[in-house]
Amino acid sequence: MKRVGSIIGVRPEKLEEYKRLHANVWPGVLEMIKACNIRNYSIYYKDGMLYSYYEYVGDDYEADMKKMAADPTTQEWWKLCNPCQEPVASRKEGEWWAEMEEVFHLD
Repeated sequence: MKRVGSIIGVRPEKLEEYKRLHANVWPGVLEMIKACNIRNYSIYYKDGMLYSYYEYVGDDYEADMKKMAADPTTQEWWKLCNPCQEPVASRKEGEWWAEMEEVFHLD
């Protein structure tokens, strides 16, 4: 299993819209997340930042992320969510959400 923590900013004027969207995530988006072997997925908010955590239980992370990115329903969802977000300057090339380094974990 791979644990993934990521961070992104949220535009202050879009925070309530982002929360509203995530209070009722489209079923097709949720199905695709599960089909791409993502489990235990959460997004948190604090001081203008969104923090996500999920566990990847598949065996080809890159392929599953490409599968998700190619999904038309997910693409439409991202068109609504992305304008709410502000990527951090320190993200790696090609990242939208910047993956964080895990420094501690207790099972």
